[in-house]
Amino acid sequence: MFCPFCRNPDTRVIDSRTSDDGLAIRRRRQCPECGRRFTTTETASLNVIKRNGVVEPFSREKIVSGVRKACQGRPVTDTDLAVLAQRVEESIRATGASQIEANDIGLAILPPLRELDEVAYLRFASVYQGFDSLDDFESAIALLRVEHQPADDAESPDARTGR
Repeated sequence: MFCPFCRNPDTRVIDSRTSDDGLAIRRRRQCPECGRRFTTTETASLNVIKRNGVVEPFSREKIVSGVRKACQGRPVTDTDLAVLAQRVEESIRATGASQIEANDIGLAILPPLRELDEVAYLRFASVYQGFDSLDDFESAIALLRVEHQPADDAESPDARTGR
C-alpha cells in the first residue's frame, strides 16, 4: 500500500476493524517513512454482468429500486426493502463469485421477496421467471397455496381435535 502523502511503497497496519455490516475492513495505517497516518477501507469487489454484456459494480440501491416497483401499493416499508437488499447481497457474496449475471440477481431476490410479500413476489417473478401466459401465473399461485395448506390445516378445528 502506497503512502498517499510521500508515495512510500511500504506502510504498516496499526489497527483493523470490521465494518458494522461485516462486508468491509477498515484499516488504520502508518507510513514508516514520513510517519503520517491514514485510513483505508477494503471490500471484496462484486460485479454484475448485465444482459447486454456490460459489467458494472453491484448496487443494493438498484435492487431496492427494482423491488420497489413490484411493491407499489403493498404494505412494504423502505426498511423492509433495505433488509431484503442486504439479504440478497449476503447470499450472492456467500457464493464466492466475483461476477454474477444480472438475471441470477433477480432470481436471488425471489426467495426473500416471497417471504416479505407474496403479491410483490408474483409481480417480480413474472419478469425474472419469464411468465408468458396466465397458466404461468396460475402455477405460481398454486405453489404458494400448496405451501400455505399445511399451516391452514394445523389451525383448522379438525386438525386440533384429530377429526
